[in-house]
Amino acid sequence: MSQEQPRRPCHEQDAGIRYGDVFTVTGDLADRPVAPRDAAMMQSVECTVFGHTPKGGAAAVMESAAARNEQRRAVGHSQFSDIPRDQGVTVVQTDIPDQPGHRLVTEYVAGQAVSQYVINEGAALGGQGGGASGGYNWDGSSPGGQGGGGNRSTGGRETGAGNPARGGYRVTIGEALEATAKTAGDKPVEPSDAAAIQAAESAATGVSSVLMGGVAAAARAAVVANTWADREDEETKLGDVLVDAATRMPADKEATRQDAERVVGAEIRSSPNLEMRPGGVAATVAAAARLNESNG
Repeated sequence: MSQEQPRRPCHEQDAGIRYGDVFTVTGDLADRPVAPRDAAMMQSVECTVFGHTPKGGAAAVMESAAARNEQRRAVGHSQFSDIPRDQGVTVVQTDIPDQPGHRLVTEYVAGQAVSQYVINEGAALGGQGGGASGGYNWDGSSPGGQGGGGNRSTGGRETGAGNPARGGYRVTIGEALEATAKTAGDKPVEPSDAAAIQAAESAATGVSSVLMGGVAAAARAAVVANTWADREDEETKLGDVLVDAATRMPADKEATRQDAERVVGAEIRSSPNLEMRPGGVAATVAAAARLNESNG
C-alpha cells in the first residue's frame, strides 16, 4: 500500500468486520460481524428488484466484508449473523414527487437503513415496472422476497451541468470521478482518496453528510475493508469504487475552481505526506475545472 493504513490489534481481528464498521447503524447490529449468508440474502433481494446486484449497493459492500471475514475465519461460509437472520433484509422503492421516472431506493438490514440511492427508469435495462412504491424483503427462513413491483434500472441522476452553448463540453464532478477510475483505477482506496471522494460528492449534490449507498460511503467502506487485507490484490481499488460514479450520485454539476479547491484540500489534509495522488481524485477534478474554465 502506498500509504500507511491503520491495522486492528490482533485481539480485535477475531470479531471480523462488523456492521458498524461499514454502515451507519446502531445498537447490537453494529457489533455483529457481516456474514456470508447475510450478504446472500441482500443479493437475492437486489436481484429480485433490479435483475442484478447494483455496484455500490448494500449487497456489494456486505459481500466484500463477508469475504474478508471468512478469510479471517471470523465467520463460516454458511453462517448468518443472528440479528439479520431473525429480522431479515428489505429493499424499498418510493416514487420521488415531481420527478417522473425517478425512485428513491432504501435498503435495510434488521430494520436499519444501510444504503440509499436514486434510480432513473429512463435508464432502464429492461425488466418490469412496479406500482407507486414497492418493496421486497427476505428473512432467514424465507426463500424469496415479497412486496410491491420492482424494476431493472441502472442508477439515475439529476444533473445540473452547464449549458454547452456557452462554449465547449463541460465536465461534471461525477464524470471526473469516473475518469479517476481510469487514471488511477488500479490503486487501493486510501483514507485520502475517501476524503477527496466525499468532498467531491458533497460539492456535486450539495449534501454535506455522507449519503447512504453513495460513492463516498463506498469509499469509506473500502478503506475499512482494506485495513483487513493481507495482500494488495485483496484490496478494493479506486476503479471498483468510482466506476459509474456519475450515474450513482443523485445529483451532479459541472466542476468549478471552488469545487477543485475543496477536493484538493480534503485529499491533502488526509494524506500522511500532505500531497495529492498523481492522477487521483483531486488531480482529476482540478483538471476538469481547468478544462471548464478554458471552455468559457
